[in-house]
Amino acid sequence: MFQTTSTLVFQILAILFAVFALSRVFLRFRDGEVSVKELAFWIIIWIGVIFVAVVPSITFTISNALGIERGVDLVIYVSIIVLFYLIFRVLVKLEMLEQEITKVVRKDAIEKGGKKKKQ
Repeated sequence: MFQTTSTLVFQILAILFAVFALSRVFLRFRDGEVSVKELAFWIIIWIGVIFVAVVPSITFTISNALGIERGVDLVIYVSIIVLFYLIFRVLVKLEMLEQEITKVVRKDAIEKGGKKKKQ
């Protein structure tokens, strides 16, 4: 299949970015900032990006099997689903952090309130 120069440049940039992103994920895992589940998730995502960049026709094959006309549509649909999932995860973590902050502030207020009364 004939590839244009711009397609080849995009493929190279996508692969380089995915390799860079993978290196960041591994560094964060090594530092204990990323769990094994998160590591596996990001490895799958970035290996998928590399695979699609190397073999772009795979999106067309998969999309046809799913009844979607174009491969790029499949990529967009999957990307939107992944983004919604990630937003959900961030919102859950944010809610947990808010609850934790509330507990700490309440505990601190109770401790300081008790000390003021004794003085």
